[in-house]
Amino acid sequence: MAQVIRLATRESALAMWQANFVKSALEAAHPELVVQIMGMTTQGDRDKQSPLTQLGGKGVFVKELEVALIEGRADIAVHSMKDVPSVFPAGLGIAAICEREDPRDAFVSNSAASFAALPAGAKLGSSSLRRRLQLKEKRPDLDYLDVRGNVETRLRKLDEGEYDAIILAVAGLKRLGLANRITDPIDPVISVPAAGQGAVGIEARLDDEQTLALLSSINHADTFACVSCERAVSIGLGASCELPIAAFATLFEGQISLQTYVGTNDQHLRVQGQSSRDEALAMANYVTQQLIDQGANQLT
Repeated sequence: MAQVIRLATRESALAMWQANFVKSALEAAHPELVVQIMGMTTQGDRDKQSPLTQLGGKGVFVKELEVALIEGRADIAVHSMKDVPSVFPAGLGIAAICEREDPRDAFVSNSAASFAALPAGAKLGSSSLRRRLQLKEKRPDLDYLDVRGNVETRLRKLDEGEYDAIILAVAGLKRLGLANRITDPIDPVISVPAAGQGAVGIEARLDDEQTLALLSSINHADTFACVSCERAVSIGLGASCELPIAAFATLFEGQISLQTYVGTNDQHLRVQGQSSRDEALAMANYVTQQLIDQGANQLT
């Protein structure tokens, strides 16, 4: 008799892509396994008008899925790692992270070839305060506007002329078969990605040893190391959507390099670090302390 794993996911097109990606990976690694997808609607999906800061931060996209895990209605939950809060409910945690897609932000426009080419006063839409603040630091002459809705909705608003350009994630556009809409990927030096951007994570009950063993087969160790380093910064600063925090780690020849950003309209803090892979979390904690020493915790 086949073993069944129940996978909880949001029902957006991108979330369902992620769920089916994990389902295929698990079933390929374990031929005796059957993964059943349970689509769920979260508060963040239901309210497409309110800014995320008013809804309570990025946890609005995962709370209902975590309740299903806690109540035993689901065995695993699949998330975009950039949506996962820094603190988990008791007994839950990220058990595996799949190999990362391109983590960069994407500049999307029908009229300008790049972010730098936008004319002064152009309307630039993004749902992410992190993105808006970093880009505004480089181009304060643009009109920065909030934009909500799924990827298709945002692209439609761009095509209808509500915006001259919008900022999305390269990974999301690629996964939805919309790579042709990427006008120009933005250099992470200009816009440091969110912690975990481009990575798909699987959350599970930490006492479910059988499921944890199955998930270990699809964990990508390099991605897990980089995302853990990034999330250490978010955890150290008590990250929420109210305080835009960016952290992006890369791994090359055993060395992890980390870029970070914390900012407001008036102040922008950037700290970098580098260490061996074995010392990555200690390095991330040191970088976090440098941000705190520079006043990150006083930013509002």
